[in-house]
Order: sequence, then C-alpha cells, then structure tokens
Amino acid sequence: MFSRVPKRKSDEVDGDATNGNAEEKIDEGDSVEEAREEKRLKVESDEKPTTRNSGSEAKPATPAKNPPPKCSDCRQYLDDSDLKFFQGDPDDALDEPEMLTDERLSLFDSNEDGFESYEELPQHKITNFSVYDKRGHLCPFDSGLIEKNIELYFSCSVKPIYDDNPCMDGGVPAKKLGPINAWWITGFDGGEKALIGFTTAFADYILMEPSEEYSYIFALMQEKIYMSKIVVEFLQKNQDTTYEDLLNKIETTVPPAGLNFNRFTEDTLLRHAQFVVEQVESYDEAGDSDEQPIIVTPCMRDLIKLAGNLCARRQAVRHPTKIEKDNKGPTKATTTKLVYQIFDTFFSDQIDQNDKDGGAKRQRCGVCEVCQAPDCGKCPACKDMVKFGGSGRNKQGCHKRRCPNLALKEADEDDNVDEDLPILKSDSKKMSQAKKKKQNKSKISWVGEQVEGKKGYYMKVSLDNEVLEVGDCVSVSPDDPSKPLYLARITALWDGEEKMFHAHWFCRGTDTVLGESSDPLEIFLVDECEDMPLSYIHGKVNVLYKAPSENWFMEGGVDDDMKVIEDDGKSFFYQLWHESEFARFETPPEVTPSEDSKYTFCASCTRAAERAEQETPRAFEPLEEGDSKTYYALACLKGEQYRVGDGVYLLPDKFSFGVKAASPVKRSHRKDFVDEELYPEYYRKSSDYIKGSNLDAPEPFRVGRIKEIYCSHKRSNNKTSTSEVKLRLYKFYRPENTHKGLKAGYHTDINQLYWSDEEVAVDMADLQGRCRVEYGEDLVESVQEYSSGGPDRFYFLEAYNYRTKSFEDPPNHARGVVNKGKGKGKGKSAGSSQDSADQENKEAKVPKLRTLDVFSGCGGLSEGFHQAGISETLWAIEMWDPAAQAFRLNNPGTTVFTEDCNVLLKLVMSGEKTNSLGQKLPQKGDVEMLCGGPPCQGFSGMNRFNSRTYSKFKNSLVVSYLSYCDYYRPKFFLLENVRNFVSFKRSMVLKLTLRCLVRMGYQCTFGVLQAGQYGVAQTRRRAIILAAAPGEKLPRYPEPLHVFAPRACSLSVVVDDKKYVSNVTRGNGGIYRTITVRDTMSDLPEIRNGAAALEISYNGEPQSWFQRQIRGSQYQPILRDHICKDMSALVAARMRHIPLAPGSDWRDLPNIEVRLKDGTMTKKLRYTHPDKKNGRSSTGALRGVCTCAGGKPCDPADRQFNTLIPWCLPHTGNRHNHWAGLYGRLEWDGFFSTTVTNPEPMGKQGRVLHAEQHRVVSVRECARSQGFPDTYRFFGNILDKHRQVP
Repeated sequence: MFSRVPKRKSDEVDGDATNGNAEEKIDEGDSVEEAREEKRLKVESDEKPTTRNSGSEAKPATPAKNPPPKCSDCRQYLDDSDLKFFQGDPDDALDEPEMLTDERLSLFDSNEDGFESYEELPQHKITNFSVYDKRGHLCPFDSGLIEKNIELYFSCSVKPIYDDNPCMDGGVPAKKLGPINAWWITGFDGGEKALIGFTTAFADYILMEPSEEYSYIFALMQEKIYMSKIVVEFLQKNQDTTYEDLLNKIETTVPPAGLNFNRFTEDTLLRHAQFVVEQVESYDEAGDSDEQPIIVTPCMRDLIKLAGNLCARRQAVRHPTKIEKDNKGPTKATTTKLVYQIFDTFFSDQIDQNDKDGGAKRQRCGVCEVCQAPDCGKCPACKDMVKFGGSGRNKQGCHKRRCPNLALKEADEDDNVDEDLPILKSDSKKMSQAKKKKQNKSKISWVGEQVEGKKGYYMKVSLDNEVLEVGDCVSVSPDDPSKPLYLARITALWDGEEKMFHAHWFCRGTDTVLGESSDPLEIFLVDECEDMPLSYIHGKVNVLYKAPSENWFMEGGVDDDMKVIEDDGKSFFYQLWHESEFARFETPPEVTPSEDSKYTFCASCTRAAERAEQETPRAFEPLEEGDSKTYYALACLKGEQYRVGDGVYLLPDKFSFGVKAASPVKRSHRKDFVDEELYPEYYRKSSDYIKGSNLDAPEPFRVGRIKEIYCSHKRSNNKTSTSEVKLRLYKFYRPENTHKGLKAGYHTDINQLYWSDEEVAVDMADLQGRCRVEYGEDLVESVQEYSSGGPDRFYFLEAYNYRTKSFEDPPNHARGVVNKGKGKGKGKSAGSSQDSADQENKEAKVPKLRTLDVFSGCGGLSEGFHQAGISETLWAIEMWDPAAQAFRLNNPGTTVFTEDCNVLLKLVMSGEKTNSLGQKLPQKGDVEMLCGGPPCQGFSGMNRFNSRTYSKFKNSLVVSYLSYCDYYRPKFFLLENVRNFVSFKRSMVLKLTLRCLVRMGYQCTFGVLQAGQYGVAQTRRRAIILAAAPGEKLPRYPEPLHVFAPRACSLSVVVDDKKYVSNVTRGNGGIYRTITVRDTMSDLPEIRNGAAALEISYNGEPQSWFQRQIRGSQYQPILRDHICKDMSALVAARMRHIPLAPGSDWRDLPNIEVRLKDGTMTKKLRYTHPDKKNGRSSTGALRGVCTCAGGKPCDPADRQFNTLIPWCLPHTGNRHNHWAGLYGRLEWDGFFSTTVTNPEPMGKQGRVLHAEQHRVVSVRECARSQGFPDTYRFFGNILDKHRQVP
C-alpha cells in the first residue's frame, strides 16, 4: 500500500543532484545562521534572508513585469543557465540518406536494392545521441514538441539492429537526422528497461546510450518511463491505496542498474505526472469494460489535483508501455445465505431497473482527445453497435473512448459529502393530508353496545359490511393516489361529531433510513398517532408480530428463507420499533394497559405523555415556605433527580465570573505588510481561518452546586407552581476561569475546580445534567482513584476569591455539604444518592464480553474497549503482518489470525475447529461481541448500478463482515468506518448494512462521532453502526466530554433528503475543555529530522493532565517510537523556512536560492505568465507559473523543479483553495488533522510539521493524537508503524 513517502524532492531535480542518503554536514557557522533564521521566522520579521555561509547568496526573486523570453521552438527560457547548445558533429558525420546506405548497416548483399526495398521502415540502433531543435538547443523529445510539429533533430552514431554494444565502435557517425516524426516505447526489455525509439521519414531508431551532454535530459526520460511502470503495476494490484502509500512505494523502490539516477522522490512523481497519467489511461483503455479504471483510484485523483488537469491531452503516436497484467483478483467474499440473498435481490432489482430505463447515458467532457476520437469499431462494445452491424443491445460506449475526465469527476462527486444541508422534513406519517381525502366508506355502523363505563366508546364497528374491532390493523388512503396506503392499528373507537378512531401508525421500510432496500412487507412500530374519521379507512390488513425465536443465537448462517409471510397485498409483519429522528430500530417497548383503559389505550400517547412530563421540571419534598417562595429538597428533570448539595452543569452563557479570564485574542494571523518579492505566494492567505485552530471552540459547561431549590408564588393566587422551579447555585471556577488564565488549565487536572461563595439563580430547565463535586481532603480514596471512576466527577482543594485574586482554604459550609453527602450529616443528600448509585454500578458490573476483532489493525479499537472495561478480545483477524505482530505484542493472550477473513469464515462454516496453523477457531456461541472496520474502497468511484458494481460490492469486505455477524450472532456488533461510509454511494452501503442487521433480527442504529469530543487533540469523524441482539439493550452513543472546534462537529447525516442525528443531547457542549497539541506532546524530548532511536529517555516530567494519563500510572523511564521520517534535503530546507507562527504553511516560503545539505542549490521559482484570477502583485510582478493561469492549456515546458516554493502548488492552487495547510505546522493550542497512514507535507493531512521543530510529527506523537498510551507497542519499520496509527 502506498504510504506517503518522505518527500525527497531535492535529488531528482537536476542531474547533478547527489544521493539524498549522503551524510548531512553542517558547520557551526551554518548552525548559528540557521538559528538566526529560525528566530527571524518565529517573530515574523520581514527582513530579507542573509547570505548563507555555504557561499551561495540567498537572493529574493526579482519580480517579472513581463514574461521572460522563450525559444519559439523548444519553449525553453533563453536566460536560463541550464539551456545548453549542441556542440556540433564530427567531420565524418553523414546525412541520413547517405548513412542508411552505408554497408556497415546493411543486412543485405550487394545484389539487393537496399533500404528502398523494405516494406516497412528499416530499424537501427543509435548511441551517443543528442536531440536538439533547429536553433541547436538541446531539448527533451517527450515534452509535446513533436506532437506540435516542432522540428527536432538528432545526431548520433548509428549501429545495426543486431548490435547490443552501446559503445561507438563499429557505428556510423550521423548528423542532423530527422526531423523526428514520432517517438515511442516498445515495452520493457526483460521487465526492467524500456526500449525507446524515434521514427523519421527514412527509418526507425532504437535508443541506447546518450551523449555526455545529453545524458541529463535523457535520464529524466528513463526516469519517467520507469516511474510509470512502478505506478501502473502498483495501482493495478492495490487500487484502494492512497497517494501517501504510492509515495512510500516510489521512495522504497531501487531503480534498476544502468540507469542514470539512483533514487525516486515525490518531485520525481510530480515532474512526470503528465506522462504517468497518460500511461495509466493507456493501460485503462486496454482493459476490459467491466474493470474499474485505475485513473479513478483515490491515489490517481490526488496526483491529478496536485499536478493539474492532466487528462485533457494525449501524446500522439506512441506504443503504450507494456505492463504485465495481474489476473489475481480479490478473494471471493464468504457470505451466509441471508446476507447473500439480500444483496443479490437488491442488486438484481436495481440492475433490471437500470436496463429498463436504458441505463444512465454516460456523458463526455468533450475536451479531451478521447472524447473527440471516433469509435474504434474493433472493441466488443463497437462490434455490438448497429452501425458496425451488431445488435445494439449492450448500449455500451467504445472502450477506447472511456472519458478519463468524466471518470475522475464521477469519482470525486462520489467522495464529496455535503454535511451542511438544511434539515429537510420527511413525509409526514401523521396523515394530515388524509383528512382532505374524500370519504371512502358510505355504510358505517357500530356493532354491539358501548363499552361499560366509557361513554361513547365501542369495541367494534362495521365498514361496508366488514367488521373491525379495537386492536385490528387497517390501511388508510392518502390523498395522493401515487403513494402507498398508510397502515395503522385501531386503539380506540368512539362516537363524536363523526364516527372516529384513534390510529397508532406503523411506518413502511421505505419511510425509514432503509429506503428501497427494505423488505416491502416489513413495517415498523413508531410513536406517532392521531384521531381521525373512520371514513378514511381503506380496509382491514393482517399484521403479524415476528418475535425472535428461542434458539436465535444458534440460527446464524442457516436462514435461507427470505419470505416471512406470503405477499397477498394485505399481510405485513413487524419485529422492531423505529425512532425516526435517531434512526434507531429497537425491540418494541412493553407497555401494559390498565383494566379501565383497555379500550382506549394507546402506547404512543402514553410514551408521549411520559416524555412531556420528563421535560417539565418538578419539585418535591417541600421544606419550608416563605413570603414569596416555597423551598424543596428534591426536584426532577428528564428522569434525573436533583437534591440540595448536588453538582450541576449549565451552558457557559448562564452565568459569568467575577474575573474575566484571559482568552486567546482572535486577531488576524495575516501580516499587514509583506515583501511580495520575497514572499510571492503570501497573497493567497486571504482567510483568517486556520484549519486545526481552537479559537472558535466554545467554553465547557459551567459547574455549580445547588444551594436552594425553590418555586416562586404566583401573584394572582399566591399559589406555588411546582413546574416553575428555580435553583440557587454556588459557582465553581475552573483553573482557566481564574486570573491565571489558560496556562493554569494546562497544568492542572482537567476535573479540578475551585470553590467560590459567588451565587447565581437559574431556571431548572437550563440544567444540562448532574455531576459529582467532592472536596479532595474528604475523599476516602486518592484523587486519581476517585477520578478514574468515570466522567462527571470533579474535585476541589481550594476556594478562589476573585476580589483579592487569591486562593484560600474552602469555607466550612463548602466542606460540610460534602460531609453530609457522605452520610455524616442529617437527611438525604446528593452525596448519599450518588454513593448509592455508585454502589449499584459496582454491583451491576457484568463479565467482560468475549470479543472477536475483525480487520483489527494493531488493536486500537480493542484497546478502547479494554480501557472501558467491557470486553476481552480473545480473537483478532488482521492480514497485514506488521499490524498483526503489533496486536500480539500488546495482547499476548489473544489468538491473532494473520490471514484472509473470508478463508477463516469459510473454514468455520464448513465445521473446521482449527486453521492450517493449528490455531483454534471461534465457534458458534463463543463470540459475544464483534467489532471491526471493514474497508469499503473496493467499490469507490462507481455511481451506477451495473454488473460491475454488483460484482465489486458482493465481494466487498463489508459483506464478509456482515456474514461474520450473521453466522456468530454475537450479543453486540460494532462497525466503525470513515464518516463517508454513511453517505457512500447515496447511502447504499449504509442502507444495505442496516437491512441485513434488521433481517437477522438485530436492534440497530448508526451515528457519526467526533473523536475530538472524547479527549484527543485530533479531528476524527467516524461512522459507528451499533447492533444489539434481541433481549439486550441497544446502547446509546456517549455524550461528548470535551468541547471542540464547531467546524469539525458537523455530525448529522442526510439520507434521501432527511437529516439524521445521533442521540447525543449536548451537541457541541462538553464538560471538559478542549485537549490541544500542547496537552498532547509538549513533554516529548526534541528530536531532529530523521530521528531513528527506538528508545530514548523522556528527559522530564509530564506537564499536562493528558500527558499524565497517556504515560500511565506506573513509572516508565523509556519512551518508545519517538521517531520521525527522514525527509530529503529539499523538503528539509522547506520545513526550515516555514515560520513558527500559527497558520504558517507553504504560502510563507521565501522565493530564494539556498544551498541544500546535500551540497546542491535550489532555484528561484520563476513567475512567467499573467494570472487571470489573481492579477499582478503590488509591484506589478506576474503571478502565473504556467500558461493555464491565463486560461490557456498547460504547457509542459513551463514546469519547474528544485525550487523552495513547489511549482505544482501555485500551478493548481487557484482550483484547490490555494492548497491551504500543505507544509503547514501544527498549532500548540490547536489540534491534529485526521491522522493518515504516512505524514507528508503535501499529503491530504497537510499540517504535519511540528509546531516548533523542523520535522514532521513522530510515530509517538501521532499515536498520542489518537489516544494510544505510551506503553502501546508498534511493529516494523517507521512507515509500518505510521501505518499502524491510521
């Protein structure tokens, strides 16, 4: 898989670059100068760089007011020091026609006619060659010049086709051969080197060795060809990998012997991106129509975004690079019958519908050469076309004309998720429209007498001679005849102005998140009901409750009967209750009506009344009554009891503090004046928003202690309303709320508070929950033990006086309430009820669930469950050996299977007890919890239902994982995946996953959680699907603990125009402050670029609460895996020049020449074209680096390399938000972006530079950003370890 490899961009840019592995040597003077430079950058000074001691002057680029002159033929800059001239031919060199008749090249005897008798052009080999234009400029032949009919010539020594010796001996000197009509590649000779050739009007020539003066240019040609071979072969076998993984592959590949380069870097890839993309397209064209094109893989799309629009043009005459096809496909998914039938039925229906509609016609971009080419008439699709004499049934486009631009667009659209859609109301199931419907029934009469004791209520009614009674289920006609009938249960019948009934509604599966994937006969109970006239009833229906069987846990994998009931048009079944707002499917709640309400009882009405009652504050246990108030000992809200002395949460705006705590100043990070000659890209920083900043994060909840619970008397009747409850609270200060500010919060425990005698009155309805606040000295256990008992536990040791800005011992009444709470005083208190609740929790602890972790990686998911104390992972499955080894290191008691999950499931389903290695396989009944995160990229980039989509999907690991669930039938099931999982393929993956779980009989739900809200300094949104077996309680998602940046907390999901949210009530609120980068890693010792020591000393104590937690309670003197990637000399130079100020990234780089640590020099970036969008700089300088900046097609000759400012970023920046964040530093008070498998300054994550040190983040820093304890071990080399922290 491609890990994004260290961007070693220095050594490939010029031919004179040395091996990047060369030892870096810095003399003391250079170090001093570097320190000065760093200081300058840190304080954001605008001074220009001084001369570096290496002897090269770091000079800012002179602004170009007009485009520099270019050669009209070869398009090279005439003032470029790299422009070289052909040195001339030897005196005995021959012209092409004369050379071709030389007897040294002839394969014929003197009686034959020579080359003129060839049916095809003769072929020869050439060595010591140089290619140049008619002005004598040495130039590349692969940059599009030949295709634009520019005349290029070459001089060389020509040898016969059979001569493999590249020396000039025996060759015929030749001059000015050409012009070259075409250049081509014949494939790889023995799989290593490609054979490159020229075609002129007279002959074909195969290239051997270039001349010394041309060797640098030709080395780049060889480099690009071999690069394309690496890319195509790697992606052909690994289509789901990322751009970072491709970089890893490139940097770890050793070039074959005999080539004039010894290393590949990211600059190599970006330099040759156009050629690589063209080779990928050629490969795709040669593939089968049902194969997913490599061009749409995530890796290729990222490359194209970085390097620019590369699909719009093609090189003309060229034989595609020969790549050996790997026919080994993915392992066929092992599925249970239930899972297979659901997927098979759904897809066959969709494919049939697509065929019926004639399929969605594939549009074309109309720009690229592929779109403008005619149908080839040779591929299977063309042969089926009517115009070529076929039947016309397939309706497929020519395989040679598969538009790469459109494929990329479709794939990008599929990955894009709009998470800020407004809430859209779903179709009302409350039948408001039905009341407008014309009456269906004319003959309605009561049957029997009224219910005794219930005036006007009846048990039965006759509608058009059909008798209905309370408890029967009926269909109701909607006013729109195109909609299906509504279904309801009659819970009451009565006589009012009209003959009425009370309908408790069911909803169809199509009205849930399941959509069209649902069983058309399955309906769901919902808490929706209403009164309506009997005339709306369409007829009686049969609704069966399908209860789980007694042997449900052992029935997995054998259920092959998809039909629960026969489809007679009037029969339905239900097994679950559906909570539509949260998309929860649960076992129907049991509610038993009392005897007197048996004929008027509605479960929906009852639950609605209970919810309304819970939402209303109520006071109980009156204590005393004053002139205007009545005081109480107890109040209830949302099912929670509150007593005097209890700790409570409130929103931050409900009270303020006596001192305004220091808070980060929201000032612009942009400088007022910048030298645009020195910093030509700084103008792109137009926004003050910094990704990864916590400036907009809200404050955590206020904490108070209840002093009084009271209700005010109403003036009109002097009576008390117990629903208008007020509270008088003591305020608690957090450390950051005191005059010491944020630094105090950083060093103290996150749950430490300060008592204050300040009071505030609040409405009880404003409470956000209850917490426990104890005086630390009164605890019978240590503060650490007390705090580890769970969230919502706070303590204080001191009181804070805002007037004197001093910390004091807390007053007696502060401690007294606590003591009372511990049962040492009179009456009940918060403490006593809390203690009893804690005791109940201890008694309620259940044995840990026996867990199977599929796709376990190094064990992050299992580690979280272990820390929560709810599971014991006995088995894990992980195919990638380094991750499996890491899992074993951290979980020695776990059986880890390092093999394909499909193979293992097949073994178990066939009755095997062990695998080929003798490891015991879990059997039915063994697994109590199943957790895992199946990859779902296997079917990315496909927007239409067709046989290819189906084939990919049914063999996906999602299907395999669901089959594990169906076979083992665990008590609990968890599927974790990227946030886009729930939106992927128009939520098709989500729907079918839930559909399978519902069909199995599971209760289930889905939601999106933000890891940053649960205690790590990283934005990481993850989709979580939960399921619980019948008889178990379906868990609710945990409430957020920490406040976090609002932009990263968009957690709703839109499915079929309806917005779903998880069950959390706090939204972006939290009980603790945000965890920052400083909290995460400020205690780690300083290391340098490329640090490789696997074990070092901490060199200091933990400084923050997070650091104390992550190090663990046991003393650990050794810090492991604080290692970072060794970036190339050019990347290291760029990192050194990124300022330390918040928000700094590549746009802050100076445009200067610097000497790299490998001894080579960088170049200044040249601005050579007007920029249509950004205009000119304040000094009138040009801002474009390519002709596309002015709206014209890209010119390959404009590409620049080995520059401190990477040329590709200003080239494509206008289309990609200026590439904000690339080469960006972490901010001490901010957070990490979502961790990727390989930190790369130009990768998706972007901001991977340390906040102060000139390097990328280390393995341990990445691990901490995800909450891995410092004791957690990783396995393999540095890239393996980075990949284990996904």
